[in-house]
Amino acid sequence: MNSPSHHHEDHPHVVSRNARYGLILFAVYVVLYGGFIYLSVFQTETLGKPIVAGMNLAVVYGFGLIVAALVLSMVYWVLCSKPVHKDAGEGSDS
Repeated sequence: MNSPSHHHEDHPHVVSRNARYGLILFAVYVVLYGGFIYLSVFQTETLGKPIVAGMNLAVVYGFGLIVAALVLSMVYWVLCSKPVHKDAGEGSDS
């Protein structure tokens, strides 16, 4: 078990950093998903073209989105598990 001094509520700079990472990675995923939606709406014929092993772009892109979500979640985990070294200018130590 963690001691009370390791709770994130006691370290708002950690919460802020982790939220920033989450928002950036979410924005990356939104761009990837937006590309899929764009193709679905405006380039439907492109999505139907076979690309890999007889699978069309829609299937490959869909699996790619699933893999991207897993990879981004692992990146988030790695980034958030790094220790935080608070700079002198980031607030007071209470």
